[in-house]
Amino acid sequence: MAVNKTINKRTNTHGAMRNCIEYVLRQDKTSELLTYVTGPYCHNEINYDLVYRTFLEEKKMWNKDTGRMYAHNIISWHKDEQITPEQAFEFGKEFAENWFSGFQTLVAVHKDKDHVHCHLVTNSVSYEDGRKLHNTRKDLERMKQLTNQMCRERGLTVAEKGKHFDGSQIEKGEVIAWSKDKYNLFRQQVKDSFVADCAMAVLKALENCISKEKFIEKMKQFGWNVNWTEKRKHITFQNQEGKKVRDSNLFKTFHLDISKEGLENEFNGNRKKSRDIEIRDSRAAEELRNYYRELDTDIAAAGGITDQAQSRKRSPNAEFRESERVHADTEKADTDAGRRETDDLIRQAEIARRSSEINRRNSVSDNRTVRNAEAESIASAEQRRSEEQKWINEQEQLEEEIRDVRDQNSKLQIQVNKSSVEAVDDAQKKQKEAEEKMEQAEAKARNEKKRAEMEIRKTKKEVKARTEKMRDAEYFWGIGYITVILFAIIQNGAFQHDFIDFFRIPFTWYVRFCEWLVYPTYDNGFNQKIAYTGGEAWVIRILAIVAIIFILAIMIVMIVEAIKRYKKCGMKFHRCF
Repeated sequence: MAVNKTINKRTNTHGAMRNCIEYVLRQDKTSELLTYVTGPYCHNEINYDLVYRTFLEEKKMWNKDTGRMYAHNIISWHKDEQITPEQAFEFGKEFAENWFSGFQTLVAVHKDKDHVHCHLVTNSVSYEDGRKLHNTRKDLERMKQLTNQMCRERGLTVAEKGKHFDGSQIEKGEVIAWSKDKYNLFRQQVKDSFVADCAMAVLKALENCISKEKFIEKMKQFGWNVNWTEKRKHITFQNQEGKKVRDSNLFKTFHLDISKEGLENEFNGNRKKSRDIEIRDSRAAEELRNYYRELDTDIAAAGGITDQAQSRKRSPNAEFRESERVHADTEKADTDAGRRETDDLIRQAEIARRSSEINRRNSVSDNRTVRNAEAESIASAEQRRSEEQKWINEQEQLEEEIRDVRDQNSKLQIQVNKSSVEAVDDAQKKQKEAEEKMEQAEAKARNEKKRAEMEIRKTKKEVKARTEKMRDAEYFWGIGYITVILFAIIQNGAFQHDFIDFFRIPFTWYVRFCEWLVYPTYDNGFNQKIAYTGGEAWVIRILAIVAIIFILAIMIVMIVEAIKRYKKCGMKFHRCF
């Protein structure tokens, strides 16, 4: 899960830019292999002083050494995210080249914390056209979408609103401040926070609250005034000290949905709960009343049963006396019958004793047979046990031999593995050395390329500046040459006479036309001027004015076309030089 955060601290001074670069390139936080500068950078090593001077030279080259100096972004991953510093470094390079294209960007991965994070420090002046870096709210949203897209492409998790890294839902009231300072304040509990006090007051006021008015009244009892109007989108809470808290702040910090819609839903839920409680209480009361009715009925029934039991107490005594009398009459008759039964029992017992003696003798012989069989079975069992013990001993001996063979094989395998591991280690070392040399060569080639690009841009700027100076000089001398020629022409008398006629003749025509326009006349062929009548005079005047305007429009169009042609010729002439 990658979070791309823009640091909104003061960025309009040289010292702030230098301190930020120095912090990002601290040796106890990163290494040389995890640092990179996009864009022109003509140095072999990367340290804060060289990066700072490179950024500063780019600003001075475009004469934009004021205002915002740099932009600072941090891309951080969750501590449980399966990403290495090298993968984070490639992620930061790709993001910088895509998002900050045309701007020098310092990329450095820090691995001093329990989570990997990448710092990006971007020069605010573009090395391509000198434009300033500017990010709007929409740009920040697109930056977030680009970060999530890059995470999906690499199989990394994407942050979801309202959920933790493992996908579990954020519980209500859990502190999730996006500001690091605010989070540390809540975690360390350095001092009481009015934001936390406001959250506690809201939670207490929401208990069994069923309306907006009741909620505002309870909040006043806790020392908070509530500004809840239809014109405003958010609800604002203000304590007696004048400190204000917005509902959106409580939602971001404690995950409490106390917006207008959320509070209305809470009120509806509380009203439903209260109705359910009332219904449940009424049902319980009705059941209790029914229970007491049944209890009274049972008590009344138990009273009738007691009366019947008392009336029956006398009957058992009379029955007992009657039974004693009957027993005395039948006892004598039963004595004779009992003697006969006793004799029969004695005879049967004697017969049973004799049969048992015969069975005992037979059982003795059977016992001897059983004992002999048991002795034979014990002997066979002893023999079988000895054979099993012999087989077990043979198996143990065989297993011991197998273990010896395995030990010898493992020793041989260990020796082979050691030799192969050493060979692999040597190959890996050589591969790493070759890769380091290749990376150094690539870095050197990139630096040379950047240095060449820097020199080419400097040369182009110098050529451009010299060309502009030459044009200015040519323009100056051309104007001087034309001025000298004009002065030489003006000194000629004929030219002066023609120059005066050039202005005097059109002016004379203009005066005559105005006089004619006031008193329009025509020549009758005998050098006589005859005036037009009133209606004819106005028609002639209008026609004359239209004709003059038409002629002037044509002349203006011709002059404009001539100016355009002159400009084109002038541009072609300048391109030649």
